[in-house]
Amino acid sequence: MVRLLAYTNYANMGIYRDAVTQFLDHTSPAPETVPDITNHPWHITRKYGFGVNVEQNLARYVTAYARWGWDNGKTESLPTPRSIRRSRGCRGEWRALASHAGPRGYCVRVDGIKKDHQVYLADGGLGFLLGDGGLNYGRENVVETYYTVHVWRGIYVAPGVQHINDPGYNRDRGPVVVPTLRAHVEF
Repeated sequence: MVRLLAYTNYANMGIYRDAVTQFLDHTSPAPETVPDITNHPWHITRKYGFGVNVEQNLARYVTAYARWGWDNGKTESLPTPRSIRRSRGCRGEWRALASHAGPRGYCVRVDGIKKDHQVYLADGGLGFLLGDGGLNYGRENVVETYYTVHVWRGIYVAPGVQHINDPGYNRDRGPVVVPTLRAHVEF
């Protein structure tokens, strides 16, 4: 199965390059100490992106998938649920003999951010989820595994773990191990 994905957002979003230019402009009456993506006049900007999702059943209960995504990366990030950037991965799912066992999975993901966003964070800028005063850029590499358990009727839980190298796209951070717990409830 192949899915083509596309999106566009129109919102009052700052532009990374403009925020850095304003930060570097020392002639302003009150110079900024770090770039501020929210310090701009109210205006609507556009963010857009594309993606491809490919899935292939390898056996009755084993599916592999790969995803690739791209966005223009010029405007500030919005609090969206999990946007796809550049990622690849595979997931195996199989059923155990016990009736309460469910899918298990494994995924490898490699994410990156655009140059304008990198410069903004390296100069000390803060974003919705990223920024700590400096950036030594590196792609974020994640390995994740999980196991889904059918608890009762329409209730499923999936404990898992993620190993993240260069979290927040910063080589000066990590690696970090993050335990996860997902819940799915059907009515």
